[in-house]
Amino acid sequence: MGAPAPDPADTSPHAFPDGGTWRTEVPSCEGPEAVATVLKEAASLDVPVHRVSQGSGVWMLTDAEITEMVGACERQNVELCLFTGPRGTWDIGASTRTSSGGAGLRARGHDAVAGCVEDALRACELGVRCLLVADEGVLWTLHRLRSRGTLPADVTLKVSALIGPVNPAAYSVHERLGADSLNIPSDLTLAQITEIRRVSAAPMDLYLEAPDDLGGYVRMYEAAELIRRGAPLYLKFGLSKAPGIYPYGAHLRDLTLDTARERVRRGRLALDLLARLGADGGMSPPGSRLPGTLQRFALPERN
Repeated sequence: MGAPAPDPADTSPHAFPDGGTWRTEVPSCEGPEAVATVLKEAASLDVPVHRVSQGSGVWMLTDAEITEMVGACERQNVELCLFTGPRGTWDIGASTRTSSGGAGLRARGHDAVAGCVEDALRACELGVRCLLVADEGVLWTLHRLRSRGTLPADVTLKVSALIGPVNPAAYSVHERLGADSLNIPSDLTLAQITEIRRVSAAPMDLYLEAPDDLGGYVRMYEAAELIRRGAPLYLKFGLSKAPGIYPYGAHLRDLTLDTARERVRRGRLALDLLARLGADGGMSPPGSRLPGTLQRFALPERN
């Protein structure tokens, strides 16, 4: 009817090393029961899940709980990602509660960085191979530990939406600090996503539906275009109009499990929409997790 089609020049030239252009992630899987609920619902609704992630932190889980989560994900060939350490809103710092937001969700002080490292070491010893970070210093520290062999070489580092970069220069810096996938804020425009893809091939994580504290945006109808411009891309099935559950405890059990099921259902809706648009091809094979070769800053010489 005379309306122009999308410009092919905006298409991302990048892909995951397996050739896929998109993968899926279900966030806010806060413990063994939530992981089991997501995996069961995903099987029931035929929703392929490449990664499940947790937001409360390694420190909120016992060794037995982490081991159970690792085992459940391994049996279903799903990547498990756990959040590292203390961060801004959960310590005594008041700046994050001011109107300016202060230092944000970063790790305040030497001890907070050390806590994140301790979380990373403990999680990896228990079989976790993906770590969420919300601080540039923690990211660089964990990358250096990975390079030295203190952390396993196949550990991936995921930048949280809490500090997601919003421009190509910042995205590139995070990649060079060691990020293997980066959660960008869900309010970036399609043009801004294209700008990032001109400088970086690092996988991008994006909430198709964002939690209210991250804006509550619902971009399901843009899923095909987001994949086209943002590949390689993780489609994150978040949930708006849902109460926060971090840090998780048994007092939030029913809410956590109910919202876990609904996140998977939201995923089914997104996949159905892609299919109706003829845009459901290009998904990475189940079990895919590595990001491919990325750009890094030179590491300092060891003393």
